Amino acid sequence: MPISLKKGEKVSLTKSNPGLTKVVAGLGWDTNAYDTGGDFDLDAAAFVVTESGRVADQKDFIFYGNKQHPSGAVEHMGDNRTGAGAGDDEQIKIDLSKVPANYTKVIFTATIYEAEKRRQNFGQVNNAYMRIYNETTGEELLRYDLCEDFSIETAVVFGELYRVGTEWKFNAIGCGYQGGLAALCNSFGVEIE
Repeated sequence: MPISLKKGEKVSLTKSNPGLTKVVAGLGWDTNAYDTGGDFDLDAAAFVVTESGRVADQKDFIFYGNKQHPSGAVEHMGDNRTGAGAGDDEQIKIDLSKVPANYTKVIFTATIYEAEKRRQNFGQVNNAYMRIYNETTGEELLRYDLCEDFSIETAVVFGELYRVGTEWKFNAIGCGYQGGLAALCNSFGVEIE
């Protein structure tokens, strides 16, 4: 049975699952009934960061436009532009054994595409969640349901996988940002055009 986390809670992934190396981060959401004049297009992304909390290279930002980390450790599985249907809307695969030693965290985020232009924010998104499951067995290991009401935020950090020695843990963050993708990129050291 998966562990259900609340904001701020941390759990070890590898301590109770020895030998676990391949996991998938699934992010999902529904949009509410508000008519904003446009479809909602949420985009999941991952920032692979060093101890400083920032990327070492621009290629450490994994999203629909840069689907794979140079190490092969993190791979975005593609852009879902509507969020329709049940289950995960977007997925990111992580091979913990391939994360280079100088990187300590993989941070999972979601942004709303063209949020300002479409007058959209995360307060208009329902049932947002992130889950981590074992890629080999399909077993769901943990789930974090985003319960906060982000009425002005256009980007959210769901959580992070982080390394402590040889152990991998997960931290449920649930932190919103105004300014969408640009604000997230600035926070983690990614230069944008």
